Amino acid sequence: MKKIVLISSGQPSVNPRLVKEANALTKKGYDVTVIYSFWTNWAWEMDQQLFANVSWKPILAGGSPYQNKLIYFWTKLRFKLVTLIANKLTFNFGIAEMAKGRASVELLQKAKSIKAHFYIAHNLAALPVAVKAAKYHKAKCGFDAEDFHRQEVADSPVDFTYRIASFLEDKYLSQCAYTTAASPLIAEAYQHLYTQLNPIIINNLFEEKYIQNPKERVDGKLKLFWFSQTIGQNRGLEDVVEALNILDNEAIELHLLGNSSEESKDYFYNLLAKRRKQLYFYKPILPEEIFRFSAQFDIGLALELRSPSNRNICLTNKIFSYLTSGLAIIASDTAAQKAFVEENKGVGFVYKIGNTEELASQIAYLFNNRVALRECKTKAAQLAIDKYNWEMESTKFLTIISNKLG
Repeated sequence: MKKIVLISSGQPSVNPRLVKEANALTKKGYDVTVIYSFWTNWAWEMDQQLFANVSWKPILAGGSPYQNKLIYFWTKLRFKLVTLIANKLTFNFGIAEMAKGRASVELLQKAKSIKAHFYIAHNLAALPVAVKAAKYHKAKCGFDAEDFHRQEVADSPVDFTYRIASFLEDKYLSQCAYTTAASPLIAEAYQHLYTQLNPIIINNLFEEKYIQNPKERVDGKLKLFWFSQTIGQNRGLEDVVEALNILDNEAIELHLLGNSSEESKDYFYNLLAKRRKQLYFYKPILPEEIFRFSAQFDIGLALELRSPSNRNICLTNKIFSYLTSGLAIIASDTAAQKAFVEENKGVGFVYKIGNTEELASQIAYLFNNRVALRECKTKAAQLAIDKYNWEMESTKFLTIISNKLG
């Protein structure tokens, strides 16, 4: 049985893409280990629930507030120091690697302690770890580019996040046996930078068992849905709230799932001119529960912005979650989302970012035309069955691994 190690500087429960790959590899017969590091408190309990139901082995590196606390606080202190050095002095001597991930040193120690045939990095901080562990064991490594990392936070080449990401990509990407990308335009962006890279597109899709039958609404309402890890400002939600103000229709509701502070809730309540009961907040749930939960709504909102550039070219979990849940889609006109909706006509609408009148008009159309709404929802679910599901997409990923392992 060949061993494969997946590496992330975050937590598995907030990275469905990593979990899907780990599950697919395990099901195929590989011995799979996932090495990860603590990122946020709210995902800790979700991790424990996830680990109780998987066949691969999770290993925590770098401690947490709940486990190996001394190591955790030491790595936080070290991270602050090396980030300062990286920002002010140099990326060399391993500084950039440590400044990209709090527990980079510990991730590498854990990875090197496991002799595997393949090491797969699932974010940029994990990339140097996978490359170095593979070299140490004379094995192979791969990288999953879920984002276009150098422009994930800022577009300016002088910005620290841009500079450190570019440094690490330039140093390590060419040493990978393969690279996958989470959207056609992310793959295109990396191919433009590294002509020998040839990234393979692996979309953020979900298993067929999660596909929901579209629900018919009998209460006369129209329920809009959006989710993310965090509910906050400048995520596109302001456009939707303003569209609700324009429509002034208490039968149209906005439902938001994610971590939200009381300040964030008050911010959106205050934006909504009337009827606070039109706006609902929900705490995060396990990734596999999102589909049944969201199936109670009508329209999934994909509200990406164009800046930084990564947001313009990414296809997030949201859009594919909505398909799987049988929801109509209204998406902002980023390059990636516009191309997706145009390719899959009939699933919903695209509106110009900031054009709240256009957005309000699209919502009103689906409110007043329930046949059109039903057709969009049916089209979404059918796309999940015919084209956008993990069973079909995972064959591409498993073929890559099989070919590279020989």
